[in-house]
This record gives sequence, structure tokens and C-alpha cells, in this order.
Amino acid sequence: MDGYLGVIVIVVLVALVAAGSLFLLFRPGGKAAPPVEPPETLPLPEEGAKRPAGAEEGEGGATTTLPPPVAEPAVVVPEVEVPPPSAGRMTRLRSRLAKSQSAFGRGLLELLSRDRLDDEVWDEIEERLITADVGVGPTQVMVEELRTKSKVLGSRSPQEVRALLREQLLNQIDPGLDRTLRVAKHGERPAVVLVVGVNGTGKTTTTGKLARSLIGDGKKVVLGAADTFRAAAADQLQTWGDRVGADVVRGPEGGDPASVAFDATARGIEEKVDVVIVDTAGRLHTKTGLMDELGKVKRVIEKKATVDEVLLVLDATTGQNGMRQAQVFAEVVNITGIALTKLDGTAKGGIVISVQRELGVPVKLVGLGEGPDDLAPFDAEVFVDAILGE
Repeated sequence: MDGYLGVIVIVVLVALVAAGSLFLLFRPGGKAAPPVEPPETLPLPEEGAKRPAGAEEGEGGATTTLPPPVAEPAVVVPEVEVPPPSAGRMTRLRSRLAKSQSAFGRGLLELLSRDRLDDEVWDEIEERLITADVGVGPTQVMVEELRTKSKVLGSRSPQEVRALLREQLLNQIDPGLDRTLRVAKHGERPAVVLVVGVNGTGKTTTTGKLARSLIGDGKKVVLGAADTFRAAAADQLQTWGDRVGADVVRGPEGGDPASVAFDATARGIEEKVDVVIVDTAGRLHTKTGLMDELGKVKRVIEKKATVDEVLLVLDATTGQNGMRQAQVFAEVVNITGIALTKLDGTAKGGIVISVQRELGVPVKLVGLGEGPDDLAPFDAEVFVDAILGE
């Protein structure tokens, strides 16, 4: 009897389970569960066969394909340029100089070629020289020499007039001045070039172009961005350095310029470079405090190395105003050379004569265009010939 009861209980339970399943499956609004498909089985690779790239073996030896890896963006490294050497640059750029200065030369030649050189003509010659920024003193010397020698010549051919004027211009520019940039190493220590000047003269650009020129001559250079008051100046110098592979030492914006100059010099010693070029902030010559700071920069550099060159960058188009700036800078630091920028534009070529006469230091570099290789070592004879034409 007990066995029959047990069987009945089991049958009842099975019936209840089956009824519940049917209720869930066919209840109002219910949907049948989708059939479960067996997993796809991929064919096993033959023994010794290579799996495709991005595939790996899963359980049971099945091969599954993985998504391709996401490529990381490539870091763009600027291509380092190889600048041309500085030798012969002014000769190559002579045509640009002639375009801006030949009117001055032609005017003087035309006046000196007149049949009769009376006082009125000499006054006009003197006026032309002064308006060309030659300066009053050098102009008087030139006019006196020209008057004397033209009387000796008597009749003057165009060739004789040109030779006469060329001689006087060269005498005033003085081709015998030593215009060599002092950029030779001192044993293990690099030469240091300090670049100074008023804002707007092209000082930072000249620093970058000078570095490019020296690297073209085979030298290794470190740049010091000591103009910490203008973030744009440091960024500009960084761009110049990146283009030619020169290290650039920078400091925080508004930081101590002397500290940056010191660190740049230390880096140059550590890396055994040939030249360290330090770009300083543009100093307004009326601000005594800033000029004193420039003197501090020079003194701090000299704790590590010798300052071999102090280049004053002057905008040739500013004329006699540039002369006043030059005189104030010369009182603060020992200027050793001048870099005249924008000489190919509206500049008066006579500024070369007057600035040398006033400061007693030579023009060593001239900017003759906007291109990266348009900074050239100054050549007095090429300059005068460009003014006078062929």
C-alpha cells in the first residue's frame, strides 16, 4: 500500500511541474524563448599550418579572430635642416641690397658727373649724404675729400667718378676693421655670444639666424632664451632651435633672465658645444633698472665662462634714433659688434658709417631679408659696390 502511495505522489508532482511549464510558455502576452543554437565550430587548422595574424587558439583547439589592435598616433618629430655655410652669403644677397640702396648711389654719381661742380651741387651732395644717415661729421669729411680730388682730376669720366666715390665710401666704412665673430672655443669651454637690443629690432630672429649660420659652418650651438618676459620670444627661439637641432634652455615666464643665461652656459659646458648664444629681453633704453639687469646677466655668465661677443642688434630703418639706443647700450655692456637688420628695406645705407663712427665697433652682421639664411657677415666692398651698381 505504501508503495502505491509513493508512486501516486511522484505522478502528481510531475503533473504539477508540467502544468507550471505550460502555463509560463502559453500565458497571455508571453513569447516563446528563442531556440538556443549550438556554437559555431570552426575547422581546426591542419597540423603545422600557420594561424592568420590576430588569431588565437580557443578551447578545444578552435581558432577565433581577434579585432586588429588600435594604432597609437605617431609622434611627429620635426626634420632637422642642414643650413648652408655663411661664407659668400652677402655676395649672393647683393641684388637685394642693390634694389634698396642703388638710388642713393646713382644720385651721388649723377651729381659728381656734372660738367660744373659749383657750391650748389656740393650742397646737394652733402644733403644726400646726411639724409642717407651717413652723419654730419663723416659727410663733411667726404665732401671735402671729394672736392679736392675732383679738382685734381679736372675732366672726369664716369669710371673715374665711380672710383672716386667708391674710395671715399670705403674709407668711411673702413674695410680694415676686424669683423670676425669671436666664436672659438676656450679649451673645454664654449664661446658665449650675448645678443642685446631694443624690442622690435629683430633681436630674437637674429639670434635664431645666427645659430643657424654657425651650425651651417659646422659648429654645435646651445641657445639661451633669457627673454623671460615674453613667452612668444622663448617659443620663437625654440622653433629656430628645433629646425637646426640646437638645444634651447628656457625658464619660467617672468623668471630671472640671469638664471636662464647661467643655465644655458652650464649646459653648453656640459655638452661640450662650440657656442652658447643668449637672447636677452628687449631693453628700452630709458629704463635704467632694466639696463642694470642686462649688466647682471653678463656678470652671471662670466662666473662660468667668458663673454666673447656682445652683439647689439639695430634696426637700420630707425636711423639716428637707433644711434641713441646704441650709445646707451654701450654704456652698460661692452659692445663688440653690431648686427644691422632690415638693411634691404627702406634703410639708409649711411647708417653703417655713422654707427661705426659713434660706437667705435664694427658692423659684423647684416640682415638682408626675411628668409632663414638672410643674415650675412658684413663685407664692406660688396656693400659699397651694391650701392654704386656695376
